[in-house]
Parts: sequence; C-alpha cells; structure tokens
Amino acid sequence: MPAYELWSTELASSLIAPHVGREGPLLPILHNFQETFGYIPQAAVPLIAEALNLSRAEVHGVVTFYHDFREAPAGRHVLKLCQAEACQSCGSDSLAAHVEKCLGVKLGGTTADGRVTVEPVYCLGLCATAPSAMLNGRLVGRLNEKRLDALLTETRS
Repeated sequence: MPAYELWSTELASSLIAPHVGREGPLLPILHNFQETFGYIPQAAVPLIAEALNLSRAEVHGVVTFYHDFREAPAGRHVLKLCQAEACQSCGSDSLAAHVEKCLGVKLGGTTADGRVTVEPVYCLGLCATAPSAMLNGRLVGRLNEKRLDALLTETRS
C-alpha cells in the first residue's frame, strides 16, 4: 500500500498553485490531493475553493459526486465490490452482505481498526456469470463466497 503524506496547509497550497489559472483545474487538483494524502481532507475544500474562485459547495459537490474521491483515509486494504445490475443479478448483494457480516462494516465504511475499507463500485468491466471485485487494485472476476473469503484472508496482514 502506498504511503501518504500528513496534511499540511503548505503542502496543500503547493498542490493547488500549479493549476491556478488553467482551464478545468478542479479535477486535477483533487486527484493530486487524493494521491498525496490518500483522501480529500475537509480542510482542503476552502483552500481549493478560494484559489479557484469557487464556492465551497461546488468543490464539495465534485468531491462527493465521484466515487473514487474519499473524504476520510481509507483502510490499509481497499476492497471494491461491484454492485452494478449485471453483478447484482449474479448475487453481488449476498456477497456484500457476507462481507458486512465478516468485517462488521457496511459498504462504504472502514473497519474500526483501519484495516479494510469496503467500497461499492458500479462496474469493473468483468461482467460474466458471477460478480467481480477489486482488492488493492487487483481485479478478481467470477467471485463467489469461497473466493471472497480468500480475499478477506488477504486483508488480515
């Protein structure tokens, strides 16, 4: 897992500055924040808004619209479970319920020990005859409960 920087206003300002005055700078800035800090800290919203002459609501709206932006640090492992219609028709709902029961956290949450973040996604491009998932960036197709348990075992390290 990548190591992230701790929040600092100085570092945040240095991520914003190269984009000020460019066309369409918000998404590149947010991606830089996500790559640098591992999430978009709440303190970043007013800094970005002021630098780009946007409202805080506009910046917050973009952060919350895109599923890949986080407002809190992710766990050491990130498990993404496809919840698109094709995967739902093949049983992804029951797999999501299984994960929630095993980890004690709902989709979109992080375990209390910070070990695993479970995120819903809405297509990983592996539609076949079974749901799909992604663990720490590695795609896993033809997911069933046994394969899911193996993924959960990997998150114990």
